[in-house]
Amino acid sequence: MTLHDDAVLVLKEYGAQPELRELYLEHLTAHPDGMYKPCGAGHLTGSALVIDPSRGRVLLTLHKKLGMWLQMGGHCEPGDPTMAAVALREGTEESGIADLTLLPGGPVRLDRHAIPAPCHWHLDVQYAALAPAGAAEQISDESLDLRWFAYDEVAGVADTSVVRLMESTLARLS
Repeated sequence: MTLHDDAVLVLKEYGAQPELRELYLEHLTAHPDGMYKPCGAGHLTGSALVIDPSRGRVLLTLHKKLGMWLQMGGHCEPGDPTMAAVALREGTEESGIADLTLLPGGPVRLDRHAIPAPCHWHLDVQYAALAPAGAAEQISDESLDLRWFAYDEVAGVADTSVVRLMESTLARLS
C-alpha cells in the first residue's frame, strides 16, 4: 500500500468534518502527487499535538519561519508508509522526545490552511501523541523555542487551529 492509498483509507474512515474530509479526498483523486510538497495545488501534511495528560499540558514549538506556537508537524516524505507514521516522525523530530505514542483512533482533526506560493494549501492530518513519563524535550533546528503549556494557557499563545486540536484531543481522552 502506498502513502497515497493509506491517506485515502484514513480519510474515508475519519468520521468528523465531512466537508473538509471530502475536499481532501477530492484533492487526492485529482492529484496523484498530492501527498508531497512539489504539488502546486497543495499537499497533505501530518502533525502531532504532543500531550502529557498526567501533568495537564501540551508541548508546542515556536515555528522558525512562521513565528507562531504550533503543534509538531510537517511534510510527507517518500519513505513514510502511513499518515500516522508521518505525524509520529514529525512529532519525534521536532520535540526530541523518543517513544511518543499516537492516541488511538486515528486523526483527531483536519486543518486546511493557506501557505505562500508556489504551493497554495497545506491539508493537515492532525494526530495527538502521548509523551512518555519523564519525557525530556529537545529543540530542533526547525524551532525558535519549544515549551510546555498548561491546557488553559494554549488559547493565549496559539491560534484557533491549535486550540481546536487541543480541545478535540482532550475530548477524545475523556
